Amino acid sequence: MDFEKKLKRLEDIVVKMEKGDLPLEESLQLFEEGVKLSRECHKRLNEAESQVKVLMGFDEKGEALTKDFVVEEN
Repeated sequence: MDFEKKLKRLEDIVVKMEKGDLPLEESLQLFEEGVKLSRECHKRLNEAESQVKVLMGFDEKGEALTKDFVVEEN
């Protein structure tokens, strides 16, 4: 399942669980599925973040000068 489908499924799970009318067993199954999907999405986002480069300019040959994108945490 691709990232967008996982994210959509996770959103669907949240909506169902927020209603509060599910039996306990179904709630537990959805919760476990949601945690798994959340971890998979988070992992994919981290992988994508590591691939992002910042364009710094171009050298004399017209080649792109890049550096790794770093997220600054406050």
